[in-house]
Amino acid sequence: MKAPPLATALVAWQREHGRHALPWQNTRDPYRVWLSEIMLQQTQVSTVLGYFDRFLHRFPDVASLAAAPLDDVLALWSGLGYYSRARNLHRCAQAVVHGHGGRFPRQSDALVSLPGIGRSTAAAIAAFCFDERCAILDGNVKRVLTRALGFDGDLANARQEQALWALAQDLLPASADMPAYTQGLMDLGATLCSRRSPACDACPLAAHCVARAQGRQDAYPVKTRKLKRSQRANTLLWLQQGGRVWMVQRASTGVWAGLWSLPEWADESALLATATAAGWPGHYQLLPTFKHVLTHLDWMLQPLFWVWPERLAAPHQAGCEAALPAGRWCTLGEALALGLPAPVRRLLEAGPPR
Repeated sequence: MKAPPLATALVAWQREHGRHALPWQNTRDPYRVWLSEIMLQQTQVSTVLGYFDRFLHRFPDVASLAAAPLDDVLALWSGLGYYSRARNLHRCAQAVVHGHGGRFPRQSDALVSLPGIGRSTAAAIAAFCFDERCAILDGNVKRVLTRALGFDGDLANARQEQALWALAQDLLPASADMPAYTQGLMDLGATLCSRRSPACDACPLAAHCVARAQGRQDAYPVKTRKLKRSQRANTLLWLQQGGRVWMVQRASTGVWAGLWSLPEWADESALLATATAAGWPGHYQLLPTFKHVLTHLDWMLQPLFWVWPERLAAPHQAGCEAALPAGRWCTLGEALALGLPAPVRRLLEAGPPR
């Protein structure tokens, strides 16, 4: 498909049928565009809407975000997943404030040097806010372009990925139509040109789409390298004492890095061995095991709910606490105000078992 008919069809469709009322649209504020682009990575618009509004209310500009403690950022991000995005968001805000005087760079090649900003996000900021003529190639756009063009290069191969970038750049229309065209690609991929069961009959590119002509929409984009999934099982300790729960902050790397959570053991027997050796009082019960699905991991989690007596002699209390991973006692309300992984938040919000 040549650039003019592709652009003409997309621009006309976007202006009539595209999305125009999202809170990060109709603005040239790079802070809002950047925030939305980071939140929308691997996350649906319907999920992002509430988080976006809450973030802007708490952090109305890049300076307020940069000045906030990371714990506050993670707490507000809690439940949105892919928490490295939140950590990079915080680092990027600090880099903009301390390295660029609180102003986002205007060029995509400078934006891409900031923490957490990849080529497509940099292009979105530069194109929508500063009129740079640069292509966006997020997951939705890749799907639209590879289907429309019949591009069958394996995107697991860096050279093929670069080839698609070059095509995307060549297809950009004149600057006056570029924002609507770029938004149209994103809207089309998010609505009609879905991963499964695309609505080809309503698509503005249907008459020219190679994948539709082939009847092979599911074949695009081509990416042969599959992410290797692993499995893991652990026991979480939900320890209560007098209305307080013991919370720990996870390491700065690995799963749920930097978030607050319930203490973790390899399994039930390892946890009970710790408790027996330390002479923990009270009683416990096992709660139903649940599976938490991550990008690369199926994680089976077994909560164990343990209640200590409200009052213990000081030496006994100190000895029991010494066997716990480093952490702190929190009321339930305080715990829920922390940056928690979504399954831990749901567990605590349900309240102690009866």
